Amino acid sequence: MLYKFKSQACADVIMLAMNGDQMLAIIGKSPAPQGIITVAQIPAAIAALEAAIVVHEAAQSRRDAHLPLEEDVEGDSVMLRQRAASFIDLLRCSAEAGKDVVWGV
Repeated sequence: MLYKFKSQACADVIMLAMNGDQMLAIIGKSPAPQGIITVAQIPAAIAALEAAIVVHEAAQSRRDAHLPLEEDVEGDSVMLRQRAASFIDLLRCSAEAGKDVVWGV
């Protein structure tokens, strides 16, 4: 499954299911085939994503400091900041235009 996050104000953002589920979980939404992030919910969603990025990067720094020679074989090398960037841009653009973000519709 793919998530196609849409707004009337900005370009669509498409994510694989696993990554879309992660973004939705971070902002407190249940993964679902359809949904909406209202204009009123967008500031909290952006704040939640930015907080998660800080936590993720701090954890990564601690791992790197303790295991500099060990390779990470689990997962991929894409950081949450990179994965969430286009989604955060979509949320910001939508908030500025006063438009909701939807998916699956």
